[in-house]
Amino acid sequence: MATKAEITRGSNWLTGAGLRPTRQRVALATLLVGDGQHRHVTAESLFADVQKMGESVSLATVYNTLRAFSDAGLVQEVTVDGSRSYFDTNTHDHPHFFWEDDNQLSDAPADQLNIASLPLAPDGTEIAKVDVIIRLRRT
Repeated sequence: MATKAEITRGSNWLTGAGLRPTRQRVALATLLVGDGQHRHVTAESLFADVQKMGESVSLATVYNTLRAFSDAGLVQEVTVDGSRSYFDTNTHDHPHFFWEDDNQLSDAPADQLNIASLPLAPDGTEIAKVDVIIRLRRT
């Protein structure tokens, strides 16, 4: 059960981005940022968590809401393997670890990453962003 402070934090997160705080959006926002910690979620994992809260939210609504959060700049989408999307509440550029054994995504220490150079972008293009996903497998 979310506390009043967690619900308020989630609601403020939405209104700060200009999104209307509907009941379903507030429930999802509370799960994502209510405790002040960053999260990496899939639509399916967030759907499971909101069901545990007892909220009536469909999986399609979770997908649509995550897309709206992404469009508003509240979360960044991190795509792994071209098919699996994770949504990260930390929207600053930073690298990620992808734990292959349990399909989890976590932040990697940005201060330990050193990219010395990038290839030149083809004529008429510019590099918009560089995503770094470091795949890990337990030994």
